[in-house]
Amino acid sequence: MNTRLIALAAMAGLVSGCTTTGPASNPIEMRWNGKSAGAFFARYAPPYSDSRTGSETVYNWRGGFNRIKTKDGRTLNVSCAAQLVTGEDYRIRSIRIVADRPGANGPSYCEELLTAR
Repeated sequence: MNTRLIALAAMAGLVSGCTTTGPASNPIEMRWNGKSAGAFFARYAPPYSDSRTGSETVYNWRGGFNRIKTKDGRTLNVSCAAQLVTGEDYRIRSIRIVADRPGANGPSYCEELLTAR
């Protein structure tokens, strides 16, 4: 019985290691997870730094510098900062927003910027 449990646990670990992207936890990840980081950087600007951890690379990115008018008529200078994690295939596995401002139409400029088609 113990041998079967150990074998099952080992198999579960192997299978879980085969996934290329995690579940999308926000609209930005829904738009970009699984896509090429090259497409992201070509559209929004290259990262300012990166670091490799095992088979993953973490890119630090900042962009989308703009001046917008909010719903309440305020004018804001905005930008977005994020960390993108890619696998060896250079596909985005996750995006974590690290700095954001209110957007023109809602609470997140990053979401407005990075989910626009």
